[in-house]
Amino acid sequence: MESTPANDLVIEFRDVSYTLPTGQQVLSGLSLEVRRGQTLVLLGRSGSGKTTGLKLVNRLLSPTGGEVRVNGLAAGDVVRLRRSIGYVIQEVGLFPHFTVERNIALVPTIEGWPEERIRTRVRELLQIVGLEPSMASRYPRQLSGGQRQRVGVARALAADPPILLMDEPFGALDPLTRDELQREFLALQQQLSKTVVFVTHDLREALRLASRIALMEAGRLVTVLAPQDFVRSDDPWASAYVRAFGVVPASAASRNEVRNEVRNEVRNEVRNEDRNAS
Repeated sequence: MESTPANDLVIEFRDVSYTLPTGQQVLSGLSLEVRRGQTLVLLGRSGSGKTTGLKLVNRLLSPTGGEVRVNGLAAGDVVRLRRSIGYVIQEVGLFPHFTVERNIALVPTIEGWPEERIRTRVRELLQIVGLEPSMASRYPRQLSGGQRQRVGVARALAADPPILLMDEPFGALDPLTRDELQREFLALQQQLSKTVVFVTHDLREALRLASRIALMEAGRLVTVLAPQDFVRSDDPWASAYVRAFGVVPASAASRNEVRNEVRNEVRNEVRNEDRNAS
């Protein structure tokens, strides 16, 4: 594994394995590090172990071998751990009988935040994820798929957790909405610098969003590479993905262009807010 300062390591997989009660091995020998502020994308086919790896981080599953450490700890208060981690899934998982406001406010309410602080945080998050304040009183059934996904992201961010786990959060959306939310994710990460583990089977999404890409196959880690290195890799599995998605090395440059574009948009918004405030 890479050598990193101890205080910079947020998530560590140390020779992790996971076996189902049936005896089926889902993960084997997984050793991986995630540094503070990085977006690590777990890329792989269905059944490669991506989601299992994600669930080991917030203790929805426990390893049958090895250790998963979060902020240096392999054990501790599971409830506190989960409240310190935002979790976004493809199906969103919003409570249908809760309004948007109540869904977003779930963890701060459990944490005992004052009502006014919660209301302020909900308004702030609606703005961050690009939803109108009037959405707060709606129910999930009254929202589009893209809107529900934005609410899911807002809920995950509500208590300002340092870690985000995202399991194919944009996979069920149409291409235009998916593109829009990917751009918003990049803008959010530019602002918030969370430590993110992001699961996808889409190489283009991985190239666009990742600091590093961890390629999984049949429960094993194949390689871990920066996006610009992934598209040039001579690893057989990485090369197969590049061919399958029709990606060329220029994609890495395109990704940087998108990042720069988003960064400039964020800076312009900040300047405009400063002008309006003055």
